[in-house]
Amino acid sequence: MQTADKIERLPISEQGEPGRARRLVRFVWQSWKLNLAGAMEFRLSFSLSVGTMMINNIVWIVFWGMYFQRFPVLNGWELRDVAMLWAVAAGGFGLMLSLFGNATRLANLIATGQLDVYLAQPKPVLLHVLISRMSVSAIGDFLFALLVFAAFGDLSILGIVKFALSLVLSTLIFIFFSVISGSLAFWIGNSEGLNIQLINALLTFATYPTGIFRGFGKIVLFTVIPAGFISFMPIGLLKETDWTFLAGAAGMAALLCIAGISVFHLGLRRYTSGNRIGLRS
Repeated sequence: MQTADKIERLPISEQGEPGRARRLVRFVWQSWKLNLAGAMEFRLSFSLSVGTMMINNIVWIVFWGMYFQRFPVLNGWELRDVAMLWAVAAGGFGLMLSLFGNATRLANLIATGQLDVYLAQPKPVLLHVLISRMSVSAIGDFLFALLVFAAFGDLSILGIVKFALSLVLSTLIFIFFSVISGSLAFWIGNSEGLNIQLINALLTFATYPTGIFRGFGKIVLFTVIPAGFISFMPIGLLKETDWTFLAGAAGMAALLCIAGISVFHLGLRRYTSGNRIGLRS
């Protein structure tokens, strides 16, 4: 806690809750800038990683294009819908790993005692952990999403706003689902393999049209593995706004956010220091 003398030496704009929030925003922004600067230190490697990921995603769009040449409609889904599905899923996943790159590594950090360095610093632990790393290839996912939107999306102001909203919801679902699955390591030890499988399941099912699933499978995709709230975005938000679906997607994102933060901090009480001496990686 700051003493009264220290608080007095701060500018008025930096005192109290507004000042604390401003410093936290500045900290997050500076962390992102440093992550990007570090990633771009080796320009060729950066370009290859980003370009390879974009090509990998484009191959899937080409594959779906070939499919829809033979079958123009798949349970009400057209090529444009599937393309936007990939834009929303890849864009959300890319934003998560670009801005909150440690979300998928949380289980490993917990199991190996690497949270010590974050606990010793006066910043929100979960936020600090998440923003401390950037995945370079994930930038390719986000750029791919923008490219697909430019080619298949609604470029009106309303269309851009709806696409931005879909990316925000998709990113939040990916982040906090990953936080919850990663936090299982507080209770079951080294759960890195399980964590990766759960995240891959969410990502995989989020890239397939929900129209191909029926019955129990569809229920799972809107509850246990909430991929349905991502994969239905092109139909339920971008093509024609379904307010019931939008409320459900926003509710799921909020629920995962609250649950993720709560589960992490509950598990943090069980955390045992790794007694490691080293720098943050």
